[in-house]
Amino acid sequence: MTKQSLKPQSTNHRLKLLASIGLSALGSLTFLSSPTISAPRSTTSLITESPNEVIDQVWQIIYRYYMDSSGKYNPNEWFKLRKDLLANTYLDKQDAYETIIGMLETLEDPYTRFLDPKEFKEMRIDTSGELSGVGIQLSLDSQTQDLIVVSPIEGTPAFKAGVKPKDVIISIDDKPTKGMTIENAVKLIRGKKGTAVNLGLRRENRIIIVPIIRARIEINAVSSNLNTTKSGIKVGYIRLKQFNANAAKEMRSTIKSLESRNASGYVLDLRSNPGGLLEASIEIGRQWLNKGIIVSTQTRDGINNVRRANSSALTFKPVVLLVNEGSASASEILSGAIQDNKRGILVGTKTFGKGLVQSVRGLSDGSGLTVTIAKYLTPNGTDIHKNGIKPDIISKISKESTETLTAFDLGTKKDIQYKVAETALVNAIRKNNLSRTTYKPR
Repeated sequence: MTKQSLKPQSTNHRLKLLASIGLSALGSLTFLSSPTISAPRSTTSLITESPNEVIDQVWQIIYRYYMDSSGKYNPNEWFKLRKDLLANTYLDKQDAYETIIGMLETLEDPYTRFLDPKEFKEMRIDTSGELSGVGIQLSLDSQTQDLIVVSPIEGTPAFKAGVKPKDVIISIDDKPTKGMTIENAVKLIRGKKGTAVNLGLRRENRIIIVPIIRARIEINAVSSNLNTTKSGIKVGYIRLKQFNANAAKEMRSTIKSLESRNASGYVLDLRSNPGGLLEASIEIGRQWLNKGIIVSTQTRDGINNVRRANSSALTFKPVVLLVNEGSASASEILSGAIQDNKRGILVGTKTFGKGLVQSVRGLSDGSGLTVTIAKYLTPNGTDIHKNGIKPDIISKISKESTETLTAFDLGTKKDIQYKVAETALVNAIRKNNLSRTTYKPR
């Protein structure tokens, strides 16, 4: 694969190339691109920070790499748009930013969005293992234009305040969100540590107001425990909260620790894990899969990049994954890899259904752009975008249990879904001991 710049080679260092998969957590990856894609060059010989130059950079990135998932993108119309945009005079950067946001809104892709310098800086901090604000992952429903909570990150103020996956944010500090972009919502939700924000949420047929105190906290991606069943079987319980820059390293350490403590099998909890870095999901997949396809990504030109296990699995013992409607993106990559390779069993409810890959481009003035450049497929070739992954064993949790279950109850006997997963794991361990068989990779 090659890294491509929109400007002369001498200025490549100023267009730092990033790519990721996820709903807001983004990070450094290998970019999927085609060396045959061409677009008009800017007449400016060097990158500047002028408003017109930033607009042109965004335009060219979309023209070169954007993969349309909404059917709203017309290359010819986009080509004509460039001439009109660059003919205008922009008073300042903010004027240009508003033009860029309006330009991207025509694509009707909630994942292709502009980040001003402050937002871009915060996004990069998020992927390092820190999260600012309240800890909510957002999506925009392309049909209703509702702001949807994909999932609150465990341990953050939003999680502690009781925000749930699929909640619709209808107001932020009494300001209606109808027609509001993700960028503008984020600006209102984020703020200084210790300050409050009130979110108006629609949950099914109820409207609730949830006050949240903003914070900046370090997120440990992995937590674990060694549980013992009544029959004496040792179950390694691992909760993966998000796929940040530390996730693969923490997962490796956790698996090795539980292996040294003679865990007979594992329950890997991906519930309400909204995703994160694509590369982290692949690295973690390789810790569980010794052979087989983990994921393939497909660009708009049909170029496939298949990522496989590399004989580096840390354990061959049975594993059960816990998933729910808040398990998205990178979580679905790992779930699909485990399920399609018959490496383990999925328990819970259908996942979120986010199967698009975003690249993140740093622009010349410190702002940034996330742009959909590919879709990912499970090892069996399943496109899960908007469809999600269906578990092998459906296990739902009641509203009452959801409201009373705390983070400390996850992976314990108070956790109904965990109990189902543990039972499935015990059966798999016994079956495995009898047959001495391993999974059959794709």
